[in-house]
Amino acid sequence: MKQYHAKNILNIAIAGHSGAGKTSIAEAMLYLSGATDRFGKVGEGSTVCDFDPEEIKRKITVTTAVAPLEWKNHKINLIDAPGLFDFEGGMCEAVRAADSVLVAVSGKSGVSVGTEKAVEAANKRGLAKIFFVNGLCDESARFYKVFEDLKASFGPSVCPVVVPFIEDGKANIYINMLEYKAYDYQNGKPVEVKMPDMGTRLEGLRTAIYEAVAETSDEMFEKYFSGEQFTPEEVIVGVSKGVKSGTISPVFCGDALLMRGMEQFLDGLTWLAPCAEEKSGEIGSDVDGNPVELSVNDDAAAAAIVFKTIADPFIGKLSYLKVISGKVGTDSQLINMRTGNVERIGKTVMMRGKKQEDAPYIGAGDIGAVLKLQGVSTGDTLCSPARKVTLEGITYPNATLSMAVVPKNKGEEDKVAQGIFRLVDEDPTIQFTTNAETHQMVLSGMGEQHLDIIISKLRNKFGVEVTLQKPRVPYRETIRKKVQVQGRYKKQTGGHGQFGDIWVEFEPCDSEGLEFGERVVGGAVPKNFFPAVEKGLRESIGKGPLAGYPVVGLRATLYDGSYHPVDSSEMSFKMAANLAYKAGMPIANPVLLEPIGTLKCTVPDANMGDVMGEVNKRRGRVLGMNPAENGRQVVEAEVPMAEMHDFTTFVRQSTQGRGSFTFDFCRYEEAPPQVAQKVIEEAKAAEAQE
Repeated sequence: MKQYHAKNILNIAIAGHSGAGKTSIAEAMLYLSGATDRFGKVGEGSTVCDFDPEEIKRKITVTTAVAPLEWKNHKINLIDAPGLFDFEGGMCEAVRAADSVLVAVSGKSGVSVGTEKAVEAANKRGLAKIFFVNGLCDESARFYKVFEDLKASFGPSVCPVVVPFIEDGKANIYINMLEYKAYDYQNGKPVEVKMPDMGTRLEGLRTAIYEAVAETSDEMFEKYFSGEQFTPEEVIVGVSKGVKSGTISPVFCGDALLMRGMEQFLDGLTWLAPCAEEKSGEIGSDVDGNPVELSVNDDAAAAAIVFKTIADPFIGKLSYLKVISGKVGTDSQLINMRTGNVERIGKTVMMRGKKQEDAPYIGAGDIGAVLKLQGVSTGDTLCSPARKVTLEGITYPNATLSMAVVPKNKGEEDKVAQGIFRLVDEDPTIQFTTNAETHQMVLSGMGEQHLDIIISKLRNKFGVEVTLQKPRVPYRETIRKKVQVQGRYKKQTGGHGQFGDIWVEFEPCDSEGLEFGERVVGGAVPKNFFPAVEKGLRESIGKGPLAGYPVVGLRATLYDGSYHPVDSSEMSFKMAANLAYKAGMPIANPVLLEPIGTLKCTVPDANMGDVMGEVNKRRGRVLGMNPAENGRQVVEAEVPMAEMHDFTTFVRQSTQGRGSFTFDFCRYEEAPPQVAQKVIEEAKAAEAQE
């Protein structure tokens, strides 16, 4: 593939609801442009963009893929993003590298949550939006209903460019509203035909175009509403400028699988979609945090963002770059602004799905990949030492479903951890920690399907089998009553014996663990044994009297005791402290404490009642509600952590994926008796098994 200047490069992310045909649209465009010599099918696992074994097996898009094509002296970098919400991180990567977003919409189901999310992601980054209504050869497709839905959802900026003429429920003829020409398709090729009679519908579509053009400037707005007609030239220029500036969202349509409407779509993209020269410039920040404007210029100092990583056990690490300015070529020396390390660029390649094509360099505004950059992660800025600048990284959604990972074979914990860390390189929405308290490896992801694929990749890529379990909750124990007890340790063996005798007062207090004090009078216990008593107690509080959880909020005061001049030792007083603890804790009214978290759940207004009902069901307390943008509310509540394990599934199902939440630990609170009883019984059963 030849090198293109930024004014002829289009970086287009393909997003939308799962099942709208994003991968098939990409496949049709690649085949039509000659970038591939066969039309791949998702069902057969033969597409360019779904090349990961998990994608082929499941027939869904799991990761972002890049596939360039050439059309009429333009290079179009297609960035195919996953539609399933479990893989939302992929859409974040795609829109970070793109200059416009092609939103695929199903001709049957119309505007879905995935459509809304794609538009929202484009708006957040100020990217142009282009709609493609797909699957129109299906008799149950309803283009005009979908078009009305788009206008109702996204406003008058939605502008029809290519529409179908529907006869006997079939969409065979496609009309370009700007050229005012009609095309039929024979053997996948467009043939111009006589303009059919569209009746009153034509006027409605023209009105929609004029309304969209009126949105592009005050001057056009005034002209339209004063009743003046737009000239054909004003319409075409208005639509073109409007799409590039983001004030117009054009609507195309067709059927990717039957190759209908695809030529018109590719032609439309080359003159409507903004090019990299217009859109890829950025404001970065220098080492002091001051803004630096970067223009898309091949001759400037290099700056690029790493927007995706593949960690393959065979080919090694592959870092996908969007070059903002300058060129990144073989032997370039670039600084990683996160680590401060100098990275020497080895081989630069252009990716088409999984295929690599050597390239001498990746130019400004273009997308490519670099092999074997070990210290580089997704979101890093690579730049020339001559101009140190940090670009905006990638903001990923929070992982919301956590499970404990248990290796099927004992002793493979390290192997599991290493495999997961390699997968985190590829997918930063994965979180992985080892809980020091519960001694469990905890894996967090975006949902059940996400975790299922991680487990599958661990098995297939790294050869380790694991199972998932509900993670244990880190409870605590404390006391509610003041008690005084004796701890007396006496052991007689041949030669020296062991003797330690103490009286300790245990009482509740506000502390993270143990507060130790002494008020021994008259040397009943020599001072040099105080540290041994404290040490004995500190070791003991790791295991509470009820269910073996760590003890908090305990003040222990050593106030009396006795010793033997020969047999007393540090060890004997440490043992006496342990005995005092074991004697005192069960009679000091011990209670179980459970962790409570702060929940902030953002949902559409209509789902607020469902969330509040669910919070109450999970023993939570609703603290209040605050309005958020786009007709949403944030429900704030405090909920026990033990009840939140599958909350993400509830939120997704009840809001069809529109809701989101954060949940952070805030404090410990006494567990209700029935909850405490269950936890204590489970702990005893687990101990009996061991």
